Amino acid sequence: MTERTELQKDEERPLLSHLAELAIRLRRAFITLFVAFIIFFAFGYTTISVSGHVVPIIYPNLFHSFSDELMLFFIHHELPPQLKLLNLNPFDPLYASAYVSFYMSIFISLPIFLKEFWGFVSPGLYEHEKRLIKYTITPAILLFAAGSLFAYFIIVPLMMKFVVLYTTALGVEPTLSLRAFVSTVVSLMMVTGIAFEYPLVMASLTYIKVVKADSWKKNWRWGVMGAFIIAWIISPGTTGGVIETTIGVILSVLYFVGVASAKIIEKRSFRNTKI
Repeated sequence: MTERTELQKDEERPLLSHLAELAIRLRRAFITLFVAFIIFFAFGYTTISVSGHVVPIIYPNLFHSFSDELMLFFIHHELPPQLKLLNLNPFDPLYASAYVSFYMSIFISLPIFLKEFWGFVSPGLYEHEKRLIKYTITPAILLFAAGSLFAYFIIVPLMMKFVVLYTTALGVEPTLSLRAFVSTVVSLMMVTGIAFEYPLVMASLTYIKVVKADSWKKNWRWGVMGAFIIAWIISPGTTGGVIETTIGVILSVLYFVGVASAKIIEKRSFRNTKI
């Protein structure tokens, strides 16, 4: 009985050790996220002159924080002049600032999350799995940024113009709450950024030999249909199908980019195996 108990302890120690390491790494990552959120939410910046040189510094400022500056940027660049913003609830400005702060803090803390994730999983990965993660980090960030920019420059302006045209045609004064406006912009940027990872997921599945490149090519109709389903899910649904169609076409193009990428990866893998 004693031997069995000792054996169980020996088997449990590695698991407990891994869980402890995971907890430590997650704590570091979330502390970074929390600190970044507080800075964006409650701090602003100003400049001071030191020996004739202008030096930017940050200081506590809830009313002119980094997130407030970004909200003003959204309002001046995304909101049509005919559309008026309203403050419907007392704490809507704080909620809107929190949305923006959270979005910005994710960008800032993402490298720390990736670093901690890599440090935790890399000891147990094979070499080809390590290569996969290393090769996908930069494209994943670039695709997410491309999706966010697409939402900011294409989706949101089209949606706002449609809202103005439709409400004007109904004889209703075009208005929008501050919280709804900011949350819509931030949510669309985040969700569209994730949706743009479409070809990277396809290429990764081919790299780990889960799906062959020919399978992506043969089932392109399903891929295009999936692209339009994703477009329907993430679109605001206020433009009568214009936004859905635009996103669906872009994601369909990205699907075929994924097909080409999977084909290239499969050929390189075959050559390496042959050598």
